Amino acid sequence: MPTITAVQANHPHLRQLVAKLDLELLERYPPEEVFGIDLDDPSMDQVFFIIAYEDGQPAGCGAIRPLDGNCVELKRFFVERSFRRKGVAAALLYCLEEHAKERGFGLVKLETGTEQPESLYFYRKHGFYEIPRYGPYADCPTSLCFEKVI
Repeated sequence: MPTITAVQANHPHLRQLVAKLDLELLERYPPEEVFGIDLDDPSMDQVFFIIAYEDGQPAGCGAIRPLDGNCVELKRFFVERSFRRKGVAAALLYCLEEHAKERGFGLVKLETGTEQPESLYFYRKHGFYEIPRYGPYADCPTSLCFEKVI
């Protein structure tokens, strides 16, 4: 079972993991279809970031940010290739959902893409259902959006 740690946007391990996520997404999508976040933006103080560690090594990360009074968005959800299929993603998701519930949120939304079949399987397996594309993803042909009541 991984150790989960809350971190700030400037944490070096978070930045390493997010950079790897962005590189992996750029292998699958054109740059205009990769919806990253600016970790240096002052609004990042509203985002709750976590890192999963396995044997002291950063294995994955994730975040939630409020969209409104009842809904958070799952962001920068990533597990290193060498740590996949070992329960790291499920542990990250559980931690983020619990954090959201503790703060009174009842819904989690997310965007993923058509070229990430492993993500589609994971989210469906964990109770997410597809919804119409929203916000910045509305006009992106490879975006798929999901939500889950928590």
